[in-house]
Amino acid sequence: MGLKDKMLYFYCRHRPSKSNVQIATAFMPSAGYFGAAALLTLVYYTDWKVIAGYIPLYNTKFPKPEGKEAK
Repeated sequence: MGLKDKMLYFYCRHRPSKSNVQIATAFMPSAGYFGAAALLTLVYYTDWKVIAGYIPLYNTKFPKPEGKEAK
């Protein structure tokens, strides 16, 4: 039994059914929202200044540097 036959056997044995595909498709939006919430939580707790500067109301924590005044 060659490598090609083993891979074909593995693929045919573990192929997802229609119900598995439907469940995974239905779970995609929830997984996306969960990932976005996890990313925002990471940014919030680590104070990642580059990204947190674009979050409304939270960006007041980082004052913008004032430019040089004209003399």
